[in-house]
Amino acid sequence: MKLAFSSNAYLQFSIEETIRRIAEIGYTGIELLADVPHAWPAGLLPERREAIRSCLEEHGLTISNINAFMMNAVADPRQPYWHPGWTDPDPHYRAIRREHTKRSLQLAQDLGAPHITTEPGGLLTPEQTWDEGADIFYEELMPCVEMAEKLDVGLLIEPEPELLIERFDQYLQFVERIDSSVIGLNFDIGHAFCVNEDPQDWVPTMSEHTVHYHLEDIADSRVHAHLIPGHGAIDFTATLKAIATTGYDGWLTVELYPYIDSPDDAARQAREYLQQTFKQLGLTESSA
Repeated sequence: MKLAFSSNAYLQFSIEETIRRIAEIGYTGIELLADVPHAWPAGLLPERREAIRSCLEEHGLTISNINAFMMNAVADPRQPYWHPGWTDPDPHYRAIRREHTKRSLQLAQDLGAPHITTEPGGLLTPEQTWDEGADIFYEELMPCVEMAEKLDVGLLIEPEPELLIERFDQYLQFVERIDSSVIGLNFDIGHAFCVNEDPQDWVPTMSEHTVHYHLEDIADSRVHAHLIPGHGAIDFTATLKAIATTGYDGWLTVELYPYIDSPDDAARQAREYLQQTFKQLGLTESSA
């Protein structure tokens, strides 16, 4: 398994500086944020895409995933991080999410990234039922699925507490209607823990769908607030053992966006803890 770190903890730095710092800490992979200030696709000129490619090559980093979930660039006053959502009642807002996803898929192909992650539907309004939200999500997502197939880029859905798809049974129910090999699961172990689905119990069940993992810790309250691995209540030994048992050899991306004031320290502590856990389990961290 390979360790990567998400650039969304480095919002106070340029993407070039972020790449340099993550590489110096020892990670071999980076999750690239398709958002300001790193790689907002709508405003990323070809010269900037080439600069990112060159910087990654210079520092020996591979893109583990492109994070198309966050949308700070829109600065939606209702929720600045990930609005607009797929299930917004206003079709114009939904179009912003859909077109951002398409641009992120193209960015992934341009930069050689294997896949992108997106939100699992959106925040339902009091007037929307789950089935109504799922129908809207499906209709908006399918043009992106078609584009992903043409580009041969994965489109991963990431269950999230309080959004349309927050539990694995909901994910399975939704993807059953999509007949496409590009659709997959981004298994965020912290999100699973928040909805009382302990990750070590669900890793085997979801392994055939899982294409990529997000790692972070969560307090024993199960409140959705990302913590450095080892600082919360998740059983990382059991979870990593379960992942290894499935034969997964892909990227484990550490996502610690709340630590924007001390991203280097968070990234370093996370890597040291995970390496120590690997050692205890007899696992080896692979290079890209």
